[in-house]
Amino acid sequence: MAVDIIIYHNPACGTSRNALAMIRNAGIEPHVIEYLKTPPSRALLVNLIARAGMTARDLLRQKDTPYAALGLDDATLSDDALVDAMMAHPILINRPLVVSPLGVKLCRPSEAVLDLLPTRQRSAFAKEDGEPVVDADGQRVA
Repeated sequence: MAVDIIIYHNPACGTSRNALAMIRNAGIEPHVIEYLKTPPSRALLVNLIARAGMTARDLLRQKDTPYAALGLDDATLSDDALVDAMMAHPILINRPLVVSPLGVKLCRPSEAVLDLLPTRQRSAFAKEDGEPVVDADGQRVA
């Protein structure tokens, strides 16, 4: 079955790498967009935020970004201002953001991607740190 999945990915991020590996463990080869090299357009980013049922602040990454230096902790900033900051500094876009026929979701923790996959995991899966996520029968570990 051909499934169209898109992952906005940062290969330097373990959470993003784990989500990508789980997509592939389901037998799906996603469209991988390294958003730091190829950021989404403003219109697409606004669309993805809306489709995910989030606010711009929900998608805003604080850790290892210019978040504090830019004063983005100011609660009075509008979504438009936060999107402007993400467009100017794509590192502020949290990851991985995954788009599938089942929806759009910020997959933090990485196993949240399982909710977006229309096919089962093909084998056991553990995160890079060894934490088991899927058992040998392809079922999510509780």
